[in-house]
Amino acid sequence: MTIQQVHYENLLAASSAYDGAIALLKQYRPYLEVIPSMRRPKESVVTMPLPVIKVRRPVEPTGHAGMHLNAGESVLLPCDVALLMCDPEWKIKTGVEVLLFIHRPNEDFSDLLMRWRQTQILLDRGYEWLLPARYQHLLSDEANTIRPLFIVFPHSPDRIAKGLKGAGLPAITYVDEAADEILETTAAPTLNEEDLDIAAAQTFDFADLDDIGNSEMPSE
Repeated sequence: MTIQQVHYENLLAASSAYDGAIALLKQYRPYLEVIPSMRRPKESVVTMPLPVIKVRRPVEPTGHAGMHLNAGESVLLPCDVALLMCDPEWKIKTGVEVLLFIHRPNEDFSDLLMRWRQTQILLDRGYEWLLPARYQHLLSDEANTIRPLFIVFPHSPDRIAKGLKGAGLPAITYVDEAADEILETTAAPTLNEEDLDIAAAQTFDFADLDDIGNSEMPSE
């Protein structure tokens, strides 16, 4: 089985909520330990799916695969979810941010890695987050530490996990049993030999197909 859109959409939806995001971080302990308070997780992790930033300095075409941005312009980051750590007591953002990169359907290793490289280039120009309305009270300035986390699926090509390991990038494997079950139940049923009328197939005269559409309509 290959990666289907339902795998990606399910994980994107799950990691858009704080509890789903924390469940992913539990698979990579160094990132779990940066959460300010596990007793108040809802107030400690701000999730932003398909996040947008405003760059502080211009991005020239030669520096970002032909993209040109003026200072103050907004751009969609190539990552899938941004996780901002927040001190629940002081209601301020800490200096650590985790960016999730989910393996997308038909995406190979170079495509996935390129999304991280492009993100690095954009963030290097200085940035501020376009925060959801409920988090407008937070300072949206850039972080001191930015860390990526790559999520692959059991059906992802082995070369992706191998490439991420070789590049020294953290990756975890996410098992989406619900999506697999949906795909299995909706798959087209296969015909058994018992379901086929072998005798009828062997005696069928394909010449009869030549008369289809050529006979005259009966008169009323």
